[in-house]
Amino acid sequence: MYTYIKFSLAILVALSVSRFVPHPPNFTSLLSLSFYVPVFLGVKFLPILVLSFIFTDYIIGFHSLSFFTWGSVVFIGLMSVYFNKNITIRIVGSLAGCIIFFLITNFGVWSSGGYGYSLEGLIICYTLAIPFFGYSLISTFLFSGLIEAIYNFKTVKKHLILTK
Repeated sequence: MYTYIKFSLAILVALSVSRFVPHPPNFTSLLSLSFYVPVFLGVKFLPILVLSFIFTDYIIGFHSLSFFTWGSVVFIGLMSVYFNKNITIRIVGSLAGCIIFFLITNFGVWSSGGYGYSLEGLIICYTLAIPFFGYSLISTFLFSGLIEAIYNFKTVKKHLILTK
């Protein structure tokens, strides 16, 4: 139980720092955490991840797309367990999470009606979101690399200790 609380607080802190520190649009650890928390800690931490998003959204301010954002986090977290074979597959999976986030949240933007309820409006909505997608891809790649480096460092260190 203590470990669950300790990791839950770490998730909240990591997500909060990433969201509250000034950053370019969509340049956060949000997508990497959504992917890696269930991969390395288990799906049992997915509710804590979503609650951390709800908590930070409460402070930042709820918006009409909150449910689309939270839904994409849940979807990314659930699908992440299928990408746990090796580092390459995990990086590909985290980048796939970016695509999922892009598709779900921008569908939410389109469904709010600002671009009109037509195929043309849908295309315009997704086209205008491409620069934000670039930030998401770059940040996810960087944060995923950082998470992988920390994970591999801990694994190598543990292996070295065991072989002494």
